[in-house]
Amino acid sequence: MKQFDPNELTQKDNYKLLSGSVLPRPIAFVTSQDKEGNLNAAPFSFFNVVSSEPPMIMISTARMNGKRKDTSVNIETMGEFVVHISQLSMIEGINQTAAPIAPTENELKRTDFKTIPSTVVDVPAIEGASIRFECKLDRLIELGDDETGNDLIIGRVVQYHIDDAVYMDPFKINVQALQPVGRLAGNDYVKLGEEFTIQRPTE
Repeated sequence: MKQFDPNELTQKDNYKLLSGSVLPRPIAFVTSQDKEGNLNAAPFSFFNVVSSEPPMIMISTARMNGKRKDTSVNIETMGEFVVHISQLSMIEGINQTAAPIAPTENELKRTDFKTIPSTVVDVPAIEGASIRFECKLDRLIELGDDETGNDLIIGRVVQYHIDDAVYMDPFKINVQALQPVGRLAGNDYVKLGEEFTIQRPTE
C-alpha cells in the first residue's frame, strides 16, 4: 500500500488524491451577483449538506495565486446566493460556466439557460432546475494560505424550490426523476446508477 505525507506533497498532488478518492461528489451550480448586479454562475463539487436544523449547506471555493473566486467575493459582499442541484439535462451547460472569464462577464451567455427571479433573495435563479435552494450567508471561513487556500462558505437555506416532477410526499425526492450528476476526478462525471438498500442497525 502506498503511503504519503500530505505535508510533502504539492497542492496539486493533494487535490488529485482527494478528488479522486472522495467520490462521487454532488455538484452545486451556484448563482451570485456583485453589488453592481453583474450575475455570476459557476459549478462547485466541494459541496454538501452540513446541518438540517438549521438547514445549511456548504461549498468550498479555491484560491489560485491569491485570487479568490468571483462566487466567493460576491457571496461575502452581498450575503446571498442560489444553489441548484446539477442534473443530467443541464450538465453540458453547467460545464460551460466553468470557463475562466472576467468577473463582469456573464457565464450564462455561453449557455441556453434563462434566469428567473428568486423568492427571498435578490440573486436570480436558473429556469428549469428541478431543485434549487435560496441561501443567505451564515459564515465564510478562510482555509489554508492566501495563495492556494480555500474559502469555506456556509449558507443557510431560506427557501426551497422543488419541481413537482421530482417531489414525493412527504418531503421526499424522486432521485430517478431528478437524475443528479456527480463529479469524479479530472473531466469525469457519473450518472445515477444502480440503487440498493441496507437497513441501519437500531440496537
